[in-house]
Amino acid sequence: MNRRSMLGLVAAGALTPRQIAAQEQVAKATRATPSPKIKDVQVIATAPVGLRLVVVKIVTDQDGLYGYGCATYTQRADLVVPAVEKYLRPFLIGKSADRIDDLWQAMYNSSYWRNGPVLNNAISGVDQALWDIKGRQAGMPVYQLLGGKCREAVDCYAHSSGGDIPQLIENAKRHMANGFRHVRVQIGVPGQAGYGSGRTDVKVEKLHNSPVFEPEDYLRRAVKMMEACRKELGDEIELLHDVHERISPIQAIRLMKETEKFRLFFLEDPVSPEDIGWFKQIRAASSTPLAMGELFNSPHEWTPLIAERLIDYIRIHVSQAGGLTPCRKVAALGEIFGVKTAWHGPGDVSPFGHAANIALDLACYNFGIQESYIFPERVKEVFPGCPIIKNGYFYANEVPGWGIEVDEAAAKKYPFGYGEQGERRDANGGWGEIRRKDGTIIKQ
Repeated sequence: MNRRSMLGLVAAGALTPRQIAAQEQVAKATRATPSPKIKDVQVIATAPVGLRLVVVKIVTDQDGLYGYGCATYTQRADLVVPAVEKYLRPFLIGKSADRIDDLWQAMYNSSYWRNGPVLNNAISGVDQALWDIKGRQAGMPVYQLLGGKCREAVDCYAHSSGGDIPQLIENAKRHMANGFRHVRVQIGVPGQAGYGSGRTDVKVEKLHNSPVFEPEDYLRRAVKMMEACRKELGDEIELLHDVHERISPIQAIRLMKETEKFRLFFLEDPVSPEDIGWFKQIRAASSTPLAMGELFNSPHEWTPLIAERLIDYIRIHVSQAGGLTPCRKVAALGEIFGVKTAWHGPGDVSPFGHAANIALDLACYNFGIQESYIFPERVKEVFPGCPIIKNGYFYANEVPGWGIEVDEAAAKKYPFGYGEQGERRDANGGWGEIRRKDGTIIKQ
């Protein structure tokens, strides 16, 4: 607003001379601080516990002003690095770091073909780094930039698994003793590659040399597990279970019918993304709450499930969707339709990705639950300032931005291709193949 307009407001009684002076002072200070420009875009690739983490660092032309973001796509990490360095870096240098949404839209459209996991993770790294910069400029944690807290801390669920049911129950009780009120329960099938649990040494006859998984064996085992968990752990604990897309839609319907009486907090990913057209039938089969979206990359996947109220929890992996900017819009869409958030938060997400999850969890009214992750010492060595869990709650770091730094010397100690104990690992990082006994590949 120029001075003539301000004087007009004074004459109309809308502003006092003191208010005009204050506004002019703010305007002068704003003009004196130019918008930071992107000077460089760097990639930090590290694997402190064997999981390949990719972090983007944006350096601005203002001394000491930079930011970090998560671009981790473990299964194709070596493709994300050049996507950032060879394509996004030259596209971004010289542009204003202030214009987060504008830059997101420009990056999203720059490759013409969109919604792929490599591009989305590359964009996420930049996007989250820009939010980190914005928080550092403002002197606030990122959740404050999103409107501030809707809750004091972020309720989490722990992971409990076992080769047999007694071992699973013991692990779940340990988490409950540490303050967790929500526990995801996963059970192994003897000799088979059950998701989220170990494989016992039982010989299974098969026509190949890969790990084996038979859906019907899993289904029988899962029902017995849930019955035992509810009986042994009581009614107060919230139970979650991840199918991990390994069964057919009609099998998912049967599983929901058979386990409805155990009152799950949610059943996660009952079918693969290719089968989302089945959700109307799946939804109608049971009152068990549904969580879906870990493998989603595109709005064409999550929008119909939310808008038609076919799920209860949206479970997107934030960097796979392109970062904080699109996911806060997904959360807003979910709020309108009564769908809560349950962002994916495993070990192969950098601490910056976890911090982005937590910022959304704190600031979005329709938060549901957050997957927990206890950061190992090596991760904390590389990324000082990691979020912490107390009594089953995640707490945000109150330092401006994400509140996390990178020890780049420590990061270089843990290159891709090495495990937690320093052993050489397959540098490919792809998701392993699992087959039925006859050799048919299992979706997962």
